[in-house]
Amino acid sequence: MIVLDIVFYSFVVIVCIQVVFYGIVFGSFAFYKPRQTTPSTLPVSVLICAKNEAKNLASFLPSILNQNYPNFQIVLINDASSDNTLELMESFAEHHSNIKIVNVKNTEAFWGKKKYALTLGIKSATHEHLLLTDADCQPVSKNWISDMTAHFSEKNTIILGYGAYDKVKNSVLNKVIRYETLLTAIQYFSFAKIGIPFMGVGRNLAYKRSEFFKTNGFINHIDIRSGDDDLFINEAATSENTTLCFTQDSFTSSIPKTSLNNWYRQKRRHVSTAKKYKPLHKYLLGLFYSSQLLFWLFSIVLLAIGFYWQFVVALILLRFVIQFFAIGFSAKKLNEFDLLIILPFLELSLIVFQFTIFIANLISKPNYWK
Repeated sequence: MIVLDIVFYSFVVIVCIQVVFYGIVFGSFAFYKPRQTTPSTLPVSVLICAKNEAKNLASFLPSILNQNYPNFQIVLINDASSDNTLELMESFAEHHSNIKIVNVKNTEAFWGKKKYALTLGIKSATHEHLLLTDADCQPVSKNWISDMTAHFSEKNTIILGYGAYDKVKNSVLNKVIRYETLLTAIQYFSFAKIGIPFMGVGRNLAYKRSEFFKTNGFINHIDIRSGDDDLFINEAATSENTTLCFTQDSFTSSIPKTSLNNWYRQKRRHVSTAKKYKPLHKYLLGLFYSSQLLFWLFSIVLLAIGFYWQFVVALILLRFVIQFFAIGFSAKKLNEFDLLIILPFLELSLIVFQFTIFIANLISKPNYWK
């Protein structure tokens, strides 16, 4: 009985931790009403780093060229592609004077490193205000640049945006991928809202070039091939210089992985960058994940043996209600409301998936990169 008492009271603590995360931390974004912004006409450089992305550029670059914005440059960075990416860029540049091409060739010191290519692109950009996306991303509206840059100010030099994934009908994997993307966005938006910004996504991110040079670019994590977005923001973002943009017109949408193996490989690479996060960020993210895992584990154990089952059921319902509202209001903001129907399944699937990645990364370092 002593062991069961310890498990029960540990479960109570875990539920309290989850309630704080979902109700207070994530609630700061879920129930946040953004202020009206004034449309901006700041000159902007849009950066797209591409490696073997000829097909995607052909499909998605027109949606950026057709943006409803008066003064923007597009910096296309060819990261040592082996397909006809460079030729496609040059074809677009012939017809659009606001395109600038940066052709990056492999060097022995920086072979295959996106950060090196992106650094050259940032240095070549004409304008101080930078807006970054990926070659496989498409703005959901013609007001993407306008909405994102409207949040720049003398104080706000880093803008975190939302990069969604396309919805695929009748695909469980697609729903899990989109839920993971939604939860990640809720985390980085919420932590930024309470003054602890820790990451952003390169699919939709804006910052002043001066912030890049202030942190010496990517030099402190140049040895890690991933992290040109989250590790840079982890280092450069503060409670004073960072703001959010989550208007519907500001979203980008990307092509999601269609096989579990490909997504698994991608997430192993992404998760491996977290070891470079600041200690506070690692602690908070670790606490959230471990409390999720233990919540499900203790719930199953206590319900299976019927120990104080009335209290256990009440605590489970309390946690799920608070989670539903926090995730629900956030999902509505980010146009992912359809995921709520199977929220418990998505949460449990993601916990198992992330635990598998954690164990795999402990055993061996991911050595495959785009």
